[in-house]
Amino acid sequence: MELIDQHTKKIMEGCKERARAAGLRFQDETLEYIVTNRDLLELTPKFMIPTLYDYWVHEVEVLKQKGRYELYPSNPYETVINTRPAVSFFNDNNPDWLNVMIFYHVLAHIDFFQNNIYFSHTWDYDFSGQALSDKRIIARLRSEKGRWLDYAIEFTRGIDNLVSYHRTLRRHDRAIPPGPPTRLDYYFDVFLQTVDPIQTNEYIKEIERYNQCLKADPSDGEAVFFREVVKKHPEFETLFDKHLKHKAVPREDLIQFLTANSPFLNQEKNEWIKTVMQIVRKTSLFFQPQIRTKIMNEGWASYWHETLFLKDERIGGHEVDFAKVHAAVTSLPRVGLNPYALGMRLFKHIEKMADRGCYSFDFQRVKDREARKTFDRAGGGGKRFIFDVHRHFCDAMFAATFLDQDFMDRYNLFVTGRRLNRAKMVWEYYIKSRKLEEYQKMVKNTLYHPPHITIDTKATEKGALYLVHHFEGKPLIHDFIANTMLGIEYLWGGPVKLETSEVKSRPDDAAALPPPVALTGAAQKPGDIVWQRVLYTMHNRKLARKEL
Repeated sequence: MELIDQHTKKIMEGCKERARAAGLRFQDETLEYIVTNRDLLELTPKFMIPTLYDYWVHEVEVLKQKGRYELYPSNPYETVINTRPAVSFFNDNNPDWLNVMIFYHVLAHIDFFQNNIYFSHTWDYDFSGQALSDKRIIARLRSEKGRWLDYAIEFTRGIDNLVSYHRTLRRHDRAIPPGPPTRLDYYFDVFLQTVDPIQTNEYIKEIERYNQCLKADPSDGEAVFFREVVKKHPEFETLFDKHLKHKAVPREDLIQFLTANSPFLNQEKNEWIKTVMQIVRKTSLFFQPQIRTKIMNEGWASYWHETLFLKDERIGGHEVDFAKVHAAVTSLPRVGLNPYALGMRLFKHIEKMADRGCYSFDFQRVKDREARKTFDRAGGGGKRFIFDVHRHFCDAMFAATFLDQDFMDRYNLFVTGRRLNRAKMVWEYYIKSRKLEEYQKMVKNTLYHPPHITIDTKATEKGALYLVHHFEGKPLIHDFIANTMLGIEYLWGGPVKLETSEVKSRPDDAAALPPPVALTGAAQKPGDIVWQRVLYTMHNRKLARKEL
């Protein structure tokens, strides 16, 4: 691995000038390295961070990747990591015209890393340098603790998807002022929406009444407003005080709770495990936004490498070569989902729709299909609109907001099903649905969504750590429950209980359940499944299950 030569660096600097002129924003300093395919195989298990701490699973993954490469050799073009400065790796046999395309792709990634608010907690420090410091700590502890160090890493990594990413993000959001919530925030955001919910028109009237009070008396208008609120709702002040106390209690994720409250970890001889857990948690928080913005990030980079490459005079004569590479990266598959293809086309679709003024109330009122196709009442603004989208959205919001029937129709999208042809004993793929709801559901099922698990502190006071899985329609993966709870029991130093939901299994229900989707291709109806709350208990490395 070595830095790119001056000739290639000059190409990169030229790409930076053109990218900035198009509106992309990123820091001036970047580092580019030339690597071989085998170098990339060794970096991949470490998420392309060369300074990440050593762990035996990384070595296993390297062996797997090398074995796969021997059978199916491939030629990855680039990868880029979100550090300060941003570091990117390029294949050692890329020609200049391909580097132009790849550099544009990389610069769009860097722009996304440094401007999308879901990465805001990574903007203030260099993770590569922090990872090097953590790696040295891990190496020192491994020399002292031996295999127990790897146990601590493995058990913590088993729950590192439960880190409080959104609370961490909220603390780094510059738009949210510090301090406790105000009475105004509580009244409009909580009281009128959950405590004493009212109709939308009444909610708007309350906002108008508040504005009128301020207009009549800017200095004392808010006090006048809340005197009327207390007259109508005498319990308001008491509920607000309770809300403040509740907000004052910091909510911890599972790793934080264990490091603060575990009797086992609080023993002096085990204090070192807390350091390991904090390193694993910090690493997980750094990578959380990348897994939550895969479609947007790759779509944004693909959109810009196409847009900028085709306008670059340095690629004359290589348009066909570009088309082949670009098609291989961004083609829409008939089965499955390509984040590069979906993201790029969604950004193009959004830009065109915004140029025509389709994100307006007037357009939403148009129901005629042909009229929607010819609607045009704006005249520009699409580029500015997609820059706003790329700053404020993650994949889940991106797909839920902009993946619409117009997009489905434009690109002839559909959901593919699979069924077994018993006569030929082969799998058959067929068009299952062209409905927007089904396609959105397919996209949603591919997105990262860790389980929502909290600690019941009252039940935990009895000695056993009591975890509650807030069921959101998807059960936990049963094969992982035993090993994960075994690790938590070790870190807690006592019994662990997990309350979750599973499909209710009784002999008389078996006939009522639909046959597996894989065999029939038929969709299960929500009403066919009955969910049952169950309690798993891990004690002395033995797992027990009880229906509640």
